[in-house]
Amino acid sequence: MQKPLLYTYRRCPYAMRARMALLVADIDFDAHEVSLRDKPAEMLARSPKGSVPVMLLPDGSVLEQSWDIMRWALNRAATKNWWEPAQSIENLEWLARNDSVFKHHLDRYKYPERYNETDRAGHRESALSAFLKPLNSRLEQSRFLGGREPCATDLALFPFVRQFAAVEPAWFEVLQLPALQAWLAYWLSSPLFLHCMHKLPGQTTVPFPSLGH
Repeated sequence: MQKPLLYTYRRCPYAMRARMALLVADIDFDAHEVSLRDKPAEMLARSPKGSVPVMLLPDGSVLEQSWDIMRWALNRAATKNWWEPAQSIENLEWLARNDSVFKHHLDRYKYPERYNETDRAGHRESALSAFLKPLNSRLEQSRFLGGREPCATDLALFPFVRQFAAVEPAWFEVLQLPALQAWLAYWLSSPLFLHCMHKLPGQTTVPFPSLGH
């Protein structure tokens, strides 16, 4: 039986969340590591948006958004404990805030030259006040956004928080955000994340190794 094919990029946070969900669901899939400077024609034919992740399913249909890939992977009986908590109003709001206001400020903090941005520090502070400090307060209530156990929302937010923390790690480490920092440290050292970051040969479609191997 043909396996799903994921067009991915190792460091892209959207692709990262998709790979993590597929690994959680123990779904065998092939992966094609995309060069952002030389995107494969077959990917662009299937998804003209030109960004990863893109997943080609065995029935020929295409998923073009990371959350849709996560839904396809996790919305099943074996992983309902990951998917169902993520459907709460609160967790859907966290997802929306991450993908809008936090991503806006993160991009301008991490890549000011791409946006002709002169107020990099202002975007850093806005990301803190609008998203990271409230997220820390939320995580003080429970270890994960799923409660005692993680859910799909944790997977979806983690790659972006990781990206923010990595810009100035020494500065981030001394912030008074203990619950958030503990949450981030958990994911950074998790076998799931370490396996998700498995390095693939560029521009080649290969089986992505399962978490159990």
